[in-house]
Amino acid sequence: PDESKPKPKFMTNITAPKIPDGEKVDFDDIHRKRQEKDLSELQSLIEAHFIQRKKEEEELLALVNRIEKRRAERAEQQRIRTEKEKERQTRLAEEKERKEMEDQRKKLDEDAKKKKALTNMSQHYGAGQKVIRGKKQTEREKKKKILAERRKQLNVDHLNEDKLKEKANELWQWLMGLEAEKFDLSEKLKRQKYDVSDATRAQTVGCVSAVL
Repeated sequence: PDESKPKPKFMTNITAPKIPDGEKVDFDDIHRKRQEKDLSELQSLIEAHFIQRKKEEEELLALVNRIEKRRAERAEQQRIRTEKEKERQTRLAEEKERKEMEDQRKKLDEDAKKKKALTNMSQHYGAGQKVIRGKKQTEREKKKKILAERRKQLNVDHLNEDKLKEKANELWQWLMGLEAEKFDLSEKLKRQKYDVSDATRAQTVGCVSAVL
């Protein structure tokens, strides 16, 4: 034999259980006790299993309740947000409609003011034209009257040559005076026309500015 192989080690300190002298070993009782012990341990394991299972079921039920509660809270929050958004949209629509109505009212008021201003301007312009026409008519009548008064009947049949020359010179001087007066009146008329036109233009600009 190969002496190099390790020799098996044996437990030398194990001794067989001693059986009291005169007593008989009841193996059935030992087996029964062992079964009772195993059954007790099995029952303990079963009870522990059901206790753990009940605990897990309670935890699962609590988790489900928390999930349902959180879901209900989210649904309520979503409902509140939806209602607030709906109220905001309604408020915006009402404000937009109110602003459009206000703008329309302002536009109608401005149109009415412009129409009234244009009407007043037309009335003032028409009244001014009547006044100008009345003044022109009066001036024309005055002119005719003055001309009628100034027109002199020539009576030269009885005058001799020297008197005729003297009369002609007198008429010439009178004609020159009329020409000078005509020039002065013409310039005065131009100035009056310019003043009236300037006043009418200023009034028109003022009315248009008031309208705008």
